[in-house]
Amino acid sequence: MTGPGFLAVDSGGSGLRVAVGAAGRGPLARGASGEPVRTGARGIDPGHLMEQLVPMARSLCAEAGVEGLEAAVVGAAGLASLGDALRAELPGALGRALGVRRVVLAADAVTAYVGALGARPGAVIAAGTGVIAVGTDLTGWRRADGWGHLLGDCGGGAWIGRAGLEAALRAHDGREGGSARLLASAEDLFGPAAGLPGRLYPRTDRPAVLASFAPRVGACAADGDPVAVAVLRAAARHMAGSAAAVCPAAGERVVGLTGGLFRMGAVLLGPLDEELAERLPGVRRITAEGDPLHGAVRIAEDLAAGSFTLPGDEKLLCATGPAGEDVTRAADVRT
Repeated sequence: MTGPGFLAVDSGGSGLRVAVGAAGRGPLARGASGEPVRTGARGIDPGHLMEQLVPMARSLCAEAGVEGLEAAVVGAAGLASLGDALRAELPGALGRALGVRRVVLAADAVTAYVGALGARPGAVIAAGTGVIAVGTDLTGWRRADGWGHLLGDCGGGAWIGRAGLEAALRAHDGREGGSARLLASAEDLFGPAAGLPGRLYPRTDRPAVLASFAPRVGACAADGDPVAVAVLRAAARHMAGSAAAVCPAAGERVVGLTGGLFRMGAVLLGPLDEELAERLPGVRRITAEGDPLHGAVRIAEDLAAGSFTLPGDEKLLCATGPAGEDVTRAADVRT
């Protein structure tokens, strides 16, 4: 048995990813669930998260030989805007069910940041179905975008997919700005273009459906389709603008990239590098060191070792100690 350990959680659109480990030894056991945590009238449902997490955590503790959990870090998608119930109830629930004494609740953008860059100043663009940029100078946090596919997420997978489908329908109608190649690709994926609204609008998972077309836009851009190339250039411009809004002004300008959208490769990364260089002269773009679960593990190791130094924020990152007190340094976030 290793003695007290830590619990690290990444809660996102595809479910929970969980790691149990011990300070100085890293993660020792990992598990996952395929069910996303429900969101209702109270926002993210803490009861549903605990229903999934507690049995998985106990099983992983046994597998890892961890006697108890001193610290827990939960990185959750939507925490900033939908996390009031989670912030109010989860620390106490984790203490009662698992004996956890110190808890950090963080937006998944923050765990993505720490997974990508560690605890150093800079900015991170996290891009998948949506997109958000987060930056810190280690005294406070800034965020840009991440407002969902109806109000923002500009340059993310759903945004690219929607723009590609719009260009496909323009070609279908014979309007300017259309792309016959995108039209053919859209009909290959979704069926006749005229039926696309009926297949898309009733869906509750519209962002994911829109994002499913983003790789087709990337493929058309790689083949030289000028409309698809322009869509990705516009996406890169949006992402670079968000990064510029949050990147600290002082010190070395470092921007990390994380998220599945960047698997698109050079057709997106090329214009993004150009747009970043224009907005942030001298910027150094680096590949993410790890993913959001890796970031949660890093925070949990620091928390268990008593070396937690990240600034707190009312919406993006809060930490509680044994008596429920806030143990982070007060800091403001500008949005």
